[in-house]
Amino acid sequence: MHAFDVLGDPIRRRILELLADGEQTSGAVTEVIRAEFGVSQPAVSQHLRVLRDNGFATVRAAGARRLYTVDDTGLRQVDAWLGPFRRFWTPHLAAMATEVARGKRARRLAAGGSRADDPPSRARTTARNTESDVPGATHD
Repeated sequence: MHAFDVLGDPIRRRILELLADGEQTSGAVTEVIRAEFGVSQPAVSQHLRVLRDNGFATVRAAGARRLYTVDDTGLRQVDAWLGPFRRFWTPHLAAMATEVARGKRARRLAAGGSRADDPPSRARTTARNTESDVPGATHD
């Protein structure tokens, strides 16, 4: 089964969300899924099996309990498939990170922070390094 076929089901996606928070017993997973989706325990077990069989979850026995956790094998397949498409959102995320940093800096300056609190810009650092490499150069 292709990774996106596995993730196409909202119940399996929700189970993965639960497992992303840490190891869960099958009983705990079943309790949440039954409450949210109204499916039976055997149906939840089948979804867990699909996740397990396709590299999205692992299970270990602890006495009579079964403990499930995320297996990153299937997620790595999804990540690899998404690789060629990252160019569509990576520049936008980088631009957003720049704007967030600008906003933080502006708030800090507006709150009375000084420029001395700011990390030096690349241009200022490069200029200082260049000046210090010149014999006899003086600094302000």
